Amino acid sequence: MTIRYDKDARNVLGGELVPCSLEPLTGFYRNGCCETGPEDIGQHTVCAVMTDAFLKFSMSAGNDLSTPRPEYGFSGLRAGDRWCLCAPRWKEALDAGAAPLIVLEATHEEVLAIAPLGVLKDHAASR
Repeated sequence: MTIRYDKDARNVLGGELVPCSLEPLTGFYRNGCCETGPEDIGQHTVCAVMTDAFLKFSMSAGNDLSTPRPEYGFSGLRAGDRWCLCAPRWKEALDAGAAPLIVLEATHEEVLAIAPLGVLKDHAASR
């Protein structure tokens, strides 16, 4: 499988968007990057490091990310996994006090429309 990246995609720091995770393989386009496009209505643009608290929050909000779904090639996420989250869900978790840390270099610049850079930096994980 050839994985393609949009070299023009920028991260929230203004640099080139780097991959979020290849294991598990994430991203709307399943290329490891939190890229987006017109067909990505969920805005899968936040590279987040999963925590037990966020996974529990997400399940309570109707999006079970922990349970394996082999029919979709999804093995389920665990604390420590990186995953491209929908920006509105990350913001919802932030407002509820359950936001996971994010990898700034792998988080798409479009996230700046829902959260200022200072807030994102306050929730930054080390790369």
